[in-house]
Amino acid sequence: MRGGGLLVAGTTSDAGKSVVTAGICRWLVRQGVKVAPFKGQNMSLNSFVTKEGAEIGRAQAMQAQAARVEPTALMNPVLLKPGSDRSSQVVLMGKPVGELSARGYHGGRQKELFEPVLACLEELRGSYDAVICEGAGSPAEINLRRTDIVNMGIARAAKLPVVVVGDIDRGGVFAQFFGTTALLSPEDQALVAGYLVNKFRGDVTLLEPGLDMLHGLTGRRTFGVLPYAHGLGIDEEDGLRVSLRGTVRESVVAPPVGADVLRVAVCAVPLMSNFTDVDALAAEPGVVVRFVDRPEELVDADLVVVPGTRGTVRALAWLRERGLADELARRAAGGRPVLGICGGFQALGERIEDDVESKAGVVDGLGLLPVRVRFGVEKTLARPVGEALGERVEGYEIHHGVADVRGGEPFLDGCRVGSVWGTHWHGSLEGDGFRRAFLREVAAAAGRRFVPAPDTSFGALREEQLDRLGDLIEEHADTDALLRLIEEGAPAGLPFVPPGAP
Repeated sequence: MRGGGLLVAGTTSDAGKSVVTAGICRWLVRQGVKVAPFKGQNMSLNSFVTKEGAEIGRAQAMQAQAARVEPTALMNPVLLKPGSDRSSQVVLMGKPVGELSARGYHGGRQKELFEPVLACLEELRGSYDAVICEGAGSPAEINLRRTDIVNMGIARAAKLPVVVVGDIDRGGVFAQFFGTTALLSPEDQALVAGYLVNKFRGDVTLLEPGLDMLHGLTGRRTFGVLPYAHGLGIDEEDGLRVSLRGTVRESVVAPPVGADVLRVAVCAVPLMSNFTDVDALAAEPGVVVRFVDRPEELVDADLVVVPGTRGTVRALAWLRERGLADELARRAAGGRPVLGICGGFQALGERIEDDVESKAGVVDGLGLLPVRVRFGVEKTLARPVGEALGERVEGYEIHHGVADVRGGEPFLDGCRVGSVWGTHWHGSLEGDGFRRAFLREVAAAAGRRFVPAPDTSFGALREEQLDRLGDLIEEHADTDALLRLIEEGAPAGLPFVPPGAP
């Protein structure tokens, strides 16, 4: 096999395209297939920096790990990072190229990117046995079909067979499958080979009559029914889609090693980015991670994390409006732990000079760290390595703000004052030794008899999660049929489902 491919589309956003793509990649690589992931255009505030210094979506980095290959910009040539409800920063081949409104992007710029996106896919297909592509949103977004570069547009150009994933846990999955197919043009429908049901709970035999009827209505089969899987903790692409109040980050089911648990509150700031930084904390037995948006929810927290954000000045205003800023100041004065990461680190400083991101000029920070930040036009994209708390630390940086640290104890690229820490480094807590050392400091400052587990390996846990995704595909999908699709393309003679695209 060389250059085989498949597009994993979805009936909706968050139907499970990312995890299904990762699962197929892990299943294939375990069969000895050299496979790579691909997503032509991704909209996400969770991003990653590759070894060559390119910014791509974290979902594609996770899928590359599932495929056991190094992530590159080819796997996600266009990344859109929302800065408001109407505009996004456009990242092309890992580098920012400008800020565009949704109208400006879909009105012309997106179409210009089609050939570069297709070229990246073809380059991957020339180097790998198979490329598993992830779509975006729904392929039946008929208002956007003319400029589509990530769903049926790329499938048509590259002659990729398409499997549509639907989340049955939300309800209405049969209508979603049928409606998605019936809103596509005849040419697009010819590539839709069938469906994959995701997040099913219960007895699958009760579902089978509906699947048979769906086959009769569309002429297309269902390639598998994947059961609902708890605790995967795999990197999300679009952010937490439920109300953040009280949302608990899924963690391993294990009792604490010491006498106490450790409670972590993450401030759910606007345009929150790379909230996956706290996944490594949630992986620790006895650590409970919760997203919060009210000051009273910080009171009993042992550690408060102010995470990254695409809008530091907007996040500052939000923290003040909500009363969270005052509670953070009280915590700092009382020696209770606070950690700021990237935009959160900038917010904890004394002053921000921003003529780039918000164009707000000079804005006072929270004043908890002796740091002044100036936003530059050039974005810092790096994979730094350093040492903190006696442990080696690796991370990645994605920011326009340049920090001038004017005091405190050195902490990675930032500083520490008492029990307040700040750094631009994402991913630092994934290092097991550093995470344990940091949690010991937090527990001591919080007065908790919490002891980090001596044998928790975040890397090993992530591999186990990816293997679970591979198992879901292997055990609950028709893998022989999927392999034929990848090798041979969509079967000929698939029937047209009216009415088709208007």
